[in-house]
Amino acid sequence: MSAGRLLSVLLLLQSRGRMSARGIAEELGVSVRTAYRDLARLQDAGVPVYAEPGRGGGYQLLDGYRTRLTGMSEGEARALLFAWLPGPAADLGLAPEVTAARLKLLAALPTGLREEAMRTAAVFHLDAPGWYREPERAPYLPLFVDAVLTQRAVDVRYRRWRAPQEVDRRLRPYGLVLKSGVWYLVAAVRDRIAAYRVSQVLDAVLSDERFDRPADFDLGAYWTSYLDDFLTRRYTGTATIRLSPRGRRRLPDNVPPELVRAVDSTATAVGDDGWIAAVIPTESTAHACGELLRLGVDVEVVAPAELRQAMADTVGVLARAYGSARAVQTTGSPTGEIE
Repeated sequence: MSAGRLLSVLLLLQSRGRMSARGIAEELGVSVRTAYRDLARLQDAGVPVYAEPGRGGGYQLLDGYRTRLTGMSEGEARALLFAWLPGPAADLGLAPEVTAARLKLLAALPTGLREEAMRTAAVFHLDAPGWYREPERAPYLPLFVDAVLTQRAVDVRYRRWRAPQEVDRRLRPYGLVLKSGVWYLVAAVRDRIAAYRVSQVLDAVLSDERFDRPADFDLGAYWTSYLDDFLTRRYTGTATIRLSPRGRRRLPDNVPPELVRAVDSTATAVGDDGWIAAVIPTESTAHACGELLRLGVDVEVVAPAELRQAMADTVGVLARAYGSARAVQTTGSPTGEIE
C-alpha cells in the first residue's frame, strides 16, 4: 500500500470535491478496484470520506474537512520535495528545513496515514554517489539553489577540461540536476544553454541582475537531450574485441554501461571455449586502452591496429617493470623496496 497514493487520493478529494472511484483511478493510473481499496483505507484511518449514491454521485470529504500544514515557512515548503532524501537536502543547504517540514507533514496526517508514512520512510534510503568514489564537494550549491529560485544571475569562475582551463562566466541558472552523486547546474550563458559541474566552480557571486526563466523550458527534457548529445560527442570510434566468459561477467564492474550494452547487442561466439567477439564504442585510443586493461587477460583487442599496439606497448612496459625489478624485503617492514 502506497502512503503517497493515499495522500494523493485525499488531496484530490480536497481540491476537486466529489469524484467517482473511476475518476480517481484514471487520475492516479490505478485500477478501479485499487481506488475503492484506497478510499476504504482512508475511512479506516479516520478521514471523513463518504459516498453519495446514484447518478452523478461519488466520493467526497465531509464539508469543512481539510488537511492543514500549519506554520510552514517558505524554506520548509521548498524542502518538502526532499523530505525523504536527507543526503541531497543537506547538499542543497536545506537540512534543518527538511527536518521541520517532515515533522509538520507527519503531524498533519491522520493517524493511520502517519504510521504508514513513517513505515515507508524507515525502509527506503538514497545513497546517490557511485561505488569507489567519494562524494564531490560543492560549496557553492546552496548559492545556486537561491539563484535558481529567485531567478538571479550568478558570476562564476569555472574550471573546465580544455584551454583556457579557468574562465569567467555570467550564468542565468534554470535548474539543478543530481546525476550519480554529482550536481550539475543548467544555466543560460549568452545565447545558449549549458550544463556546469558544480564542483568545478572555483568562485561564485550572486549578481543584481534578474531574469525570467522561459515558460516553455523543461529541465528533464533538456537533460535527456544533453546526455544523448554527450554520448554522441564522447564516442567517436569503435573497436573490435574478444572477451572470455569471465571477462564478460566482469564487464559491468569495469566499463561504462554503454560498452556493456554494445557487447550485449553485437556479441558473436568465436570457437567452443565460450569466448565472444564484439564491437564497442571508443572515446580515444588512450582512454580505451585504460578501460580495457582493467579486464587483464580476459580481453583481447582485435582492431583497430593503433589500439591493439597501445595495449601491447602498455603490457610490455609493465612486463619489463615487473620482470626486471627485484623486491628487497626490509627487516621489520611490511613492504619491500624496488631497486
